[in-house]
Amino acid sequence: MSNHFSAAYLKFPGDDARLDLTDLFAFPASGDPGRTVLIIDVNPFATGLSATPPFLMSAELHPDAVYRINIDNDGDNQADAAFSFVFTEADDGRQTGTAYYATGADARSAEPTGEVLASAVPVGFDASAQPVEAGRCRLFTGVRSDPFFADAEGALHGFAWTGDDAFGDKDVQCIALEVPDDMLGPDPLIHLWATVSVRRDGELVQVDRGGQPTINPFINPDYAKDAYNAGHPADDVAKYLGPWSKILEGNGYPPAEANAAAATVLPDVLTYDRGRPAVYPNGRGLTDDVFIARMTFLTNGKVTSGGVMPHDDLLPDFPHLGPPHR
Repeated sequence: MSNHFSAAYLKFPGDDARLDLTDLFAFPASGDPGRTVLIIDVNPFATGLSATPPFLMSAELHPDAVYRINIDNDGDNQADAAFSFVFTEADDGRQTGTAYYATGADARSAEPTGEVLASAVPVGFDASAQPVEAGRCRLFTGVRSDPFFADAEGALHGFAWTGDDAFGDKDVQCIALEVPDDMLGPDPLIHLWATVSVRRDGELVQVDRGGQPTINPFINPDYAKDAYNAGHPADDVAKYLGPWSKILEGNGYPPAEANAAAATVLPDVLTYDRGRPAVYPNGRGLTDDVFIARMTFLTNGKVTSGGVMPHDDLLPDFPHLGPPHR
């Protein structure tokens, strides 16, 4: 998995698939070097059980959630810009969303604040959904083919690869933005992470987060996953460098090398320097084999391939993810 099923014991955060962040992507816009594509995907398989009776299968976005892309552009692991997304209650197969853009102190607020880029944006539930203009950005929200690819069964059974892509025919809910680079900060180098929060008793509670792919599900033990999801990158080195170094030592790293390796993925942010080619670990494209990159990392180079290829339904233009399977 990338960040799919990221709560303890491979469950959904808050037992609700709509709150499960699966992936974060950042790469140049096609045909425009002055723009960047940012994508967050949620709701693994887009058929998760809802959290309330009658527990119907749901492909909607959570109406009490705030989905957010956080951007640090000065290296202090605090958000200097943020794109936030909220959605209405789904009604008879219809749902709409509002997108916000915040900077400075507003970007560090848990609430969706700042400039409204677009409102009443339809959420797509079939292949007919199209991007919309959102101020100076382009925005897409809707069910799409999951671009993540991995032989998950093989990884869970001693790297005995089956050749089966567990995500080849699965869908996710996609929130995609194409933004002018100046909205990300004055310098080419930025650090990104995504968060999902849900309102409980009037307060927003963060239930999932991620910057680096394939971190929480494979590195943290089950007892630590939920607390990790509620955390913040600024605290990651102090909290996790020691424990993760020990885990890597158990995977065959010498102690000094284990500490250095753990430091390469802490804090849990995705680094993207727009002045360099966008290939993970610099940004993340839709065809980057991040799963095998993480397995190589976890095994100290013992696993270097997995036999599963990128999906062939990706589109050359925004929003780039293929149409939904269902």
